[in-house]
Amino acid sequence: MASATYHFRDCFRVINKEALHWFPGHMGKGLKQMQQKLKSVDCVIEVHDARIPLSGRNPDFKHTVCGLKPHILVLNKKDLADMSYSSKVLARLKQEGTSDVLFTNCKDAKCSGVKKIIPRACELISTSNRYNRSEASEYSIMIVGVPNVGKSSLINTLRNRFLGKPSAAPVGAKAGITKSVQSSIKVSEDPKVYLIDTPGILTPSIRDVEAGLRLSLCASLQDHLVGEEIIADYLLFWLNKHRRFNYVELMGLQEPSDNIGTVLTHCALKLGKTLKLRNYDGQYTYKPDMTCAAAFFLKAFRNGDLGTILLDEDLVHGPVS
Repeated sequence: MASATYHFRDCFRVINKEALHWFPGHMGKGLKQMQQKLKSVDCVIEVHDARIPLSGRNPDFKHTVCGLKPHILVLNKKDLADMSYSSKVLARLKQEGTSDVLFTNCKDAKCSGVKKIIPRACELISTSNRYNRSEASEYSIMIVGVPNVGKSSLINTLRNRFLGKPSAAPVGAKAGITKSVQSSIKVSEDPKVYLIDTPGILTPSIRDVEAGLRLSLCASLQDHLVGEEIIADYLLFWLNKHRRFNYVELMGLQEPSDNIGTVLTHCALKLGKTLKLRNYDGQYTYKPDMTCAAAFFLKAFRNGDLGTILLDEDLVHGPVS
């Protein structure tokens, strides 16, 4: 498929920042709870999606949550991310002041990154000034991050790996499922290490529309808040921009398209998904179910059916803000 014969949009124009404004009450409450618990925490682990290592990371974490505490950034879902960029991602993060970074797949207890989390946290804690916690024999670690990046799944994986215990933290596919700060969960016996699970905290005003769309694409915002078809259109824009045309066959097309309406119509027909509508004269007609087709497209991306992807390719190469 000769990419040179196709011409696509060079920028994405659809919505304004207000459409991506999402800061539920339970998240504001959760941030306050985390700040209250910070005195009894020795290390902060920030979990983020490896497909968007730069987009959507909450700038308030460093100031309001991490403070002077040791901080580890865990880039989860590495099995879905294009890891050929890992060295560039690490270099960019180091430029921005984040040097302790681990890539993980929390669904794999044998993942090398998962194995390194607790030992690295213990190492950082043992060499840090624990202030009011210097007398405590056990280590306490706080988990933070935007919604749906695998915080609860990571806790359960660590718990299973180190203690062979069943899951303790609730896990769900919808963004923001963990509603309040949970009680401590032991993940290591020697040394004694406890993790505190927290709800995801997302910046109430997203820095730019594209960052918000990338968060939406990775399901850190619930789909209906932005709109499945808008998110699907951004996915199409990104794939075309990077000449990733493996969506063509998946969506029932003959060739790449820059028109999300065309793409979703073909997909709906391929899936046999239609809506029955009643006309003004009482007659029924059928039309392609575009929302269902958009959900199918998004699921394909989120499951890795479109291949491993780094949505932040441009930011990895771009200047430090």
